[in-house]
This record gives sequence, structure tokens and C-alpha cells, in this order.
Amino acid sequence: MRRREFIGLVSCVAVCGPLTARAQQTGKIFRIGFLWDSPLVFPEAMEAFRKEMRELGYIEGRTLITEHRWAEGKPEKMRQLAQELVQLKVDLIIAPSSIYTAAAKEATSSIPIVFFSHADPLRSGHVESLGHPGGNITGISLMMTETNAKLLELMKEALPGLLRIAVVWDPETPSHRPGLLAVEVAAKALGLQVQSLAVPGPADYERAFEAMTSQRADAVLVLSTPVYTAGAQRLAELAIVHKLPSMFGPSEHTRAGGLMSYGPDRADLWRRGAIYVDKVLKGAKPVDLPVQQPTKFEFSINLRTAKMLGVTIPEAFVLRADSVIE
Repeated sequence: MRRREFIGLVSCVAVCGPLTARAQQTGKIFRIGFLWDSPLVFPEAMEAFRKEMRELGYIEGRTLITEHRWAEGKPEKMRQLAQELVQLKVDLIIAPSSIYTAAAKEATSSIPIVFFSHADPLRSGHVESLGHPGGNITGISLMMTETNAKLLELMKEALPGLLRIAVVWDPETPSHRPGLLAVEVAAKALGLQVQSLAVPGPADYERAFEAMTSQRADAVLVLSTPVYTAGAQRLAELAIVHKLPSMFGPSEHTRAGGLMSYGPDRADLWRRGAIYVDKVLKGAKPVDLPVQQPTKFEFSINLRTAKMLGVTIPEAFVLRADSVIE
């Protein structure tokens, strides 16, 4: 990303556009909180959110003020940052994924919270049901728990000799425990052995890959969380160094050098999330807005990485990918 684009993203990350009818009538300036890791995590999704908010009629500084709170790769900061947003009495908190939703939920039970890419809001206990969320939280789900089984199926198809797979997960991400369980169930059905590795952050990456190598893992599956996406390049490098084919959720990982990725189109999720933000600002209650599910998925393969690993991906399999890096 160019420096000019980065500055523009940080300064106007929340949104721009014509005045909303409600703002015109009441002079109301909405104040929303944005609790996230960094403007550089999923920048395309962030831009999709901004664009949709602009089209919905918001001007940053005139009808909307956005209070950004960036955790900057330090999950321990999230609770403090969420409390800051509550103290500012924002009208709504955007907490895109499960780990940020958990911090926002702990901070408030009254301010509406909207997530854009929550891996599993139901099994995390953040909503009572998808159709009737209950409480003050709703948004768009990734369905990661269900998608994890698909990740394993794709890996087994691309690598028929696969027997033992290392699974990297974050114990601080609420959706990862149910996600890991889903992986273990799917692995059993596929005849795969699972090596579970709890990896809280970047300081533990090298240790985790050394453990994979020592226990003779054939490949590695990394569950999705913003903490890992921020470290996408390092994770990809370690997988290549240790000669391990890798599978991820977000396509950012294949662009950073991971072998394969499969998951929902996050730009589409964040665009739809903007629609829910607009509804809540106009008076809708989260309890009345059912959790939506993804409708668009991306499958990516990095053939440059395959070559470095000495892995041959069947041509018919490659043709199924939505994007191929050569």
C-alpha cells in the first residue's frame, strides 16, 4: 500500500458521503467506535465498508465521527480500548471479529455492537441464536467453524498423501475452541491425525513450527484471527522454511506466501456490515437484526509457494481456484 493511500485510509477510514435524511432533519452527529487491530489488516474490506457508508449517506466530521481504537497486535489492550469507547458514550461499537466482540461485550451490555466477520457468534456465546441474537450484539458471520471442514477437505484433495496435520489456533480468540473441535471431527472423518498447537502470538511462531517439524507434521492449517493475519508474511515464511504446505482462511495469507486459502469474501462481509451499522444508527435494535451468513467465498492458490515447497498441485484442482498466484 502506498504511503498516500495509507494516510487516506487512516484519516478517512470510517466513511464519507452525502447527508442522511435523519441527520438533515435533526442535526444529529453520530459517534461510533471502531475497535480493531490496525487499518492495515484487511484494508480492502475496510475500503468496502467506507464506500458503502458513503453510499448510505454519511460524511465523516459532518454527520459521523469515528473513534478508532487500534490494538496494534496487542490483544491485551482490547479491554482497555473498549472501555474507552464506552466512556466516550458512542452510539455504536464496530468490533469486526470474535476477539474484539468479546472485549466490547465485556465493556457494555447497552451500546449496540456490530461485528463484520465473526467466526462463530453462536458457539462463542455472543448471540443467543442466529435468527434472534438477543442482547445488544449482531452482525455478519464468517461461519468459520463450518468452513474449517472444507479447508481440510481441500488440503486432502490437493495433497492425497496427507496423514498428519498441525493446527495453529489462538487460545484468546473465542471462536477458536469450537473451530478446533470442528477441525478434529472433520479430520477423523478424513483419516487425518491432528497436532493441536495453541499459539497466542508472534513470539510463539517459531516454537510452534519447530514442534510441527519434530512431530513430523505433513502440513499446517492456521485458523483465522486478525492477530495471525497481521503476521501473515512471517507465518508463510516459516511454513516454507520448514517445508510445510499451509492452508489459511483469508486470501491475504496466500498473497503473503501461504500455499492455499479458502474463506468468505471479507470485502463483501464488511460492505454488508455497513448496512447493519446504518440500520442501527437509524433506530433498529440488534435484537431485531438476525445474524447474516456469507454468500461469497474465495479459494486461492500460490503456485510460487508450491514450487518452493516442491509440491505439485493437480491442474484440475488449480482450475477450481478463484485466484492463482504464479
